[in-house]
Amino acid sequence: MTPAKDARSWLQKASTLGRLLENLLLSVLLLGMIGLASTQILLRWSGSGSLAWGDEAVRLMVLWIAMIAGIASAREDRHISIEVLPRFLSAKGRAIAAVVVDLFTVAVCLALAWYGYEMVALAFKFDDVLLDRLPAWPFQAVIPVAFLLIAYRYVIWTMRRLRVLVQGEDS
Repeated sequence: MTPAKDARSWLQKASTLGRLLENLLLSVLLLGMIGLASTQILLRWSGSGSLAWGDEAVRLMVLWIAMIAGIASAREDRHISIEVLPRFLSAKGRAIAAVVVDLFTVAVCLALAWYGYEMVALAFKFDDVLLDRLPAWPFQAVIPVAFLLIAYRYVIWTMRRLRVLVQGEDS
């Protein structure tokens, strides 16, 4: 096996593992969120009160689901987009526009990762707590990590599109 094939094989395995982990995390979090929210509703409905930490935990699960779903949609290049301009461009023009949009996405994601890191660092510095007494920063750390991963994925999309532009081949 050639080194290029070894690298491709390794990257393919890493990609498959990443996809599996993302889907597993999304499934577990979604089921957990539905279960916890349903429990909160049933407890309130029965007059037993509710879990003191339940609503906050559901909000954290929503944050994590949103961030991981963003990573997963970047994997497939399926983020929401408004595609008015591509209708009026040639194939090469569409490819160039896609590269520009991808680079802009990378820049925005890197900025959001930086500011997310700043937020997490402040939560760490000031000993913010969630769920009554747990440190907040590990729960919030998903924000900068997710935006870094989305930026990484759009760098890959940019390189793929540039290769198509330069070599004229479909990836």
